[in-house]
Amino acid sequence: MDNSSIIASPGNATDKSLICYTPAMTTTNGLWEGNNPLEYSLPLFILQLTLVVLSTRFFVFILKPFHQPRVIGEILGGLLLGPSVIGRNEEFASKVFPLKSVMVIETMASIGLIYFLFLVGLEMDIAVVKRTGKKAVSIAIAGMILPFILGIFFSFFLDEHRLHMSRASVVLYIGVALSVTAFPVLARILAELKIINTELGKLALSTALINDMCAWILLALAIALSEKNSVNTWASVWVVLTSGVFATFCFVVVRPGISWMIRRTPEGQPFSEFQICLVLTGVMISAFITDVIGTHSVFGAFIYGLVIPNGPLGATIIEKLEDFVSGLLLPLFFALSGLKTDINLVKGANRWIGALMVVPLACFGKVIGTLLVSMLFQIPTREGVILGLLMNTKGLVEMIVLNVGREQKVLGDETFSIMVVVTLVMTALISPIVTLIYKPRKRLIPYKKRTMQNSRLDAELRVLVCVHVPRNVPTIINLLEATHPSKKSPICAYVLHLVELTGRASAMLIVHASRKSDRPALNKTQAQTDHIINAFQNFEEQIGYVSVQPLTAVSPYSTMHEDICNLAEEKRVSIIIIPFHKQQTVDGEMQETNPAFRMVNHNLVQNSPCSVGILVDRGLNGLNRLTANLASHEVTVLYFGGPDDREALSYGWRMSRHPRVHLTVMHFIPGIDAKTVTLAKEVDDEREKGINYSSGSVKEKRLNEEYIDEFKIMSENDESVEYIEKLVNNGEETVSAIRSMNNVNDLFIVGRGQGSTSSATLTEGLTDWSECPELGAIGDLLASSDFETSASVLVMHQYIGEGPEGEEIYVSDKPWQSNENHPSVRHMSMASRYAPMPMPMANHLF
Repeated sequence: MDNSSIIASPGNATDKSLICYTPAMTTTNGLWEGNNPLEYSLPLFILQLTLVVLSTRFFVFILKPFHQPRVIGEILGGLLLGPSVIGRNEEFASKVFPLKSVMVIETMASIGLIYFLFLVGLEMDIAVVKRTGKKAVSIAIAGMILPFILGIFFSFFLDEHRLHMSRASVVLYIGVALSVTAFPVLARILAELKIINTELGKLALSTALINDMCAWILLALAIALSEKNSVNTWASVWVVLTSGVFATFCFVVVRPGISWMIRRTPEGQPFSEFQICLVLTGVMISAFITDVIGTHSVFGAFIYGLVIPNGPLGATIIEKLEDFVSGLLLPLFFALSGLKTDINLVKGANRWIGALMVVPLACFGKVIGTLLVSMLFQIPTREGVILGLLMNTKGLVEMIVLNVGREQKVLGDETFSIMVVVTLVMTALISPIVTLIYKPRKRLIPYKKRTMQNSRLDAELRVLVCVHVPRNVPTIINLLEATHPSKKSPICAYVLHLVELTGRASAMLIVHASRKSDRPALNKTQAQTDHIINAFQNFEEQIGYVSVQPLTAVSPYSTMHEDICNLAEEKRVSIIIIPFHKQQTVDGEMQETNPAFRMVNHNLVQNSPCSVGILVDRGLNGLNRLTANLASHEVTVLYFGGPDDREALSYGWRMSRHPRVHLTVMHFIPGIDAKTVTLAKEVDDEREKGINYSSGSVKEKRLNEEYIDEFKIMSENDESVEYIEKLVNNGEETVSAIRSMNNVNDLFIVGRGQGSTSSATLTEGLTDWSECPELGAIGDLLASSDFETSASVLVMHQYIGEGPEGEEIYVSDKPWQSNENHPSVRHMSMASRYAPMPMPMANHLF
């Protein structure tokens, strides 16, 4: 036994088995030396970690369509590998998860948990708690009382007196586990259910944050009361007092010290490796201190993270740590909880019935407590019930409580297994139930100004601008400025920063924290949001008759278009402008930035409640501003006909009113050969498919001709407008005509080409090698790297309504003339249009 060590089994308290191992057996000499890798700690741990990651990711993947939080998949992965399923095979358990390896895997899981709780404290803004008000505090406390009382009765059912622990300790652990709400898990559920930006969602997040703070206080008290091995009966009191002293020391001494270090670092200069290492070492020191005084190591890490000031230091640490800790080490903790769970220990129908009865009772207690206080604050009963259901979301804090209770021998293995099952069931039921019963009322008023063509030139123009990264901002600002805001027609721009919803806690806090502009960013994404907001607010201050409202949408890319469409309809905008998914490189090539952006654009065009403009950004006179009288814009509209081209012409016509914008309209007219080909195609389609093109084609041509004739008349004496007609017969001649004016343009405005029979002939052959068909034939040509242009491109898609019998109609009420006598367009009287509402300035959605 000289070269070996002995540890006790971490299983049941009655298990007296001893495990002998050789400390020197860390790494193997290799399979060819005859060594078994599973006998050595490092290769065994690597295998265990690999199995944990694979199993947890498998469950996360298959549960994703059911909107289940990631914690469910991670616990199920541990259950799969543990004694409940595969671990029942003694050979697998003894070789892959032997008792001698428990110390290593638990140590790594604890380190991951310590650093994750440090990140949670680092990202948590204490000011948010102060701003929540009495409503969130009252609801949080009321929602904890009844489940806590239920925990008292449930502790008698569990019969934990066999562990020789005080009843108060058992009650505290069970009560906290049943009454806590998991803030990070709830935030993701709300975002995926698309209710995070509602008043209900904001209140739920604020309440969960208060609940989490209360849970940490109760957990510290529970740990203090479970100190049973000390001879001193005042041990619990000393634990509480020393924990308070530690927290006070962190706020009074550590926080000013770190603030001093931050101030000594020049602005804009990155923090040194020594500074980062010093802060990260402080995490382990804090965890060591609280573990020594008898609380728990995670409590010290959380407090230490809480005292670090928000700003660039926190953002740097988060960027360095979060993906590794949250993606690899934290799942190890949840999986380890599943590995410790043995469902086979829960024997007898009575035990299972009693355990499962806790789920509806605990949920009911949360709902009743929340509902009663909600009624006092005049919250509708239905929303109060939904809020109570959301408060039943479980996750990280509860699993920490259960694991600490098991380590302190307050909770036995059977009780631990029952509570893990209760956690899984309660959290898994939240999303389906809320989705089933929560149907937000349709409070949107139908509006008619859904296109640029239908928007009056003497009324407010509402535009929804979508931004992915700060690089999109300069060109969009120049485009809005060139759109000519004026006293008669001001522009209200809703600037929506699109942020992908991930499992990271920092992404959740963008949604929750409504921070002031002078507050430092918590992470890189928030820094980008602040940069975008500041740029548009400076634009608002410098340009007259422009109001900017910055907003943030945090959503998965697969459903991001729904948030954009809902916001566009709620704000009654006329057009949505969104960046193209490719950007220009230094050598002029168009490089794809994120494939998900293309999916968002495609879904948006298909589902938008108004017109859409896809902006291919190649710069718009660089950073020069029209108001500085140093720049002018050469804008060209390529007009073939059809609703999209009419929308493009309408936008270009509005820009031409700006004194420093010169507009060129190139009207492509089919030649004799093109007309013959078009007519032949229509006849063939009528014969083969039975489609009658005659009436639709005549109406379409009349609309195109009347629109372009009206434009020529109105701009005849306008020196800032140039009208050019090009007679072309095929796609090759069309390309040649466009190339002839390639070097004189800053911006092309083109339509996607939907609904136009003539443009299909004039662009024939251009779609054979199309890279981005969502832009249409001409838009794809101009956006291609092969076209070799330095001009940006705005591809327009006009919103099309539906007639009384499903017949499509074009909402094209001309802004300069009444369509009262037009036979093919449904007229919308100016008096019946929605009167613009006065909009508050620069208001955050979240």
